[in-house]
Amino acid sequence: WALDTPADGWTVLDQIGHLAYFDEMETLAVTDPERFCAARDVSRSEETSVIDAAVVAGRAMSPAATLDRFSASRAAMSRAFLDADPAARVPWYGPSMSVGAAVTARIMETWAHGQDVFDGLDRPHPVTTALRQVAHIGVRALPNSFRTRQLDVPTEPVYVRLEAPAGDLWEWGPIDSADRVSGSALDFCLVATQRRHVADTELEITGAVAEEWLDIAQAFAGAAGTGRLPGQFPR
Repeated sequence: WALDTPADGWTVLDQIGHLAYFDEMETLAVTDPERFCAARDVSRSEETSVIDAAVVAGRAMSPAATLDRFSASRAAMSRAFLDADPAARVPWYGPSMSVGAAVTARIMETWAHGQDVFDGLDRPHPVTTALRQVAHIGVRALPNSFRTRQLDVPTEPVYVRLEAPAGDLWEWGPIDSADRVSGSALDFCLVATQRRHVADTELEITGAVAEEWLDIAQAFAGAAGTGRLPGQFPR
């Protein structure tokens, strides 16, 4: 629990505490959007970011208490999603989302912070077909990747062709696009969640828009992330 992870200054305990806190906030966003928005707006006025504040608060908890908190918050969030109106909009720290998109975002966040934990423990991260949810939000977040850096969102479409863990293909975008990304779904998801630098993957990238996107890809909301340095996790 005290081992460092690749996220600067974050331990395994910090990673699990982070997931537990934002699962709790997601449950609040689904079940009581007004209270969530009020709490979010207060956090935006504080000098310390909500992410850093949650980490500091989480460090006061023992590993056992953190694990219990994570289990309870994940169960409560699952119930909230199952009971929610699928047509509802869910507020968040970035743009509001549909219920389906909010579920996908939590899957992505869990996988990404889980990758940090596996890297911290120097263990392989099991790959399953659930990775498609991470890849999907990674593709859909292309505009967000540019907006978080105050860059114009390109109008040129990008075709993404990924090899799934089971060997089938996952595809997004027009197949005749000049800008293209292809390779393993795992490599793409690691880049889209900023857990690997694109230079440390075997992704094939064609076109200026695709190249710029993969350099700044960010599947998560919030300020522009720093990602990982090239060579930090060589193939």
